[in-house]
Amino acid sequence: MSHSTIVRLRNLIRTLNYVVSTHAAEELEDDDLSIIDLENIILTGQITERQRDVQTREIKYVVSGITLDGSCAQTVVKVGFTGKLIFVTAYVI
Repeated sequence: MSHSTIVRLRNLIRTLNYVVSTHAAEELEDDDLSIIDLENIILTGQITERQRDVQTREIKYVVSGITLDGSCAQTVVKVGFTGKLIFVTAYVI
């Protein structure tokens, strides 16, 4: 995957330019993850898959990384039309 894309995603994290969807927040709670874990997944991770939503045609990225306790986890993110990173979901793998 493109190195510049993960750099862009990390920049959005470092500048706190992101939002967490309701679904992602519920998944965080279910997997006992925090917002800091989400940030860490992006900051330590790599894009493992690029997806295009069938209905909206938006590009989403699956990022695999590490949580604060060292667990492997993934998050699905997209860049919204306002330029903010949107966390769609997250889960421990």
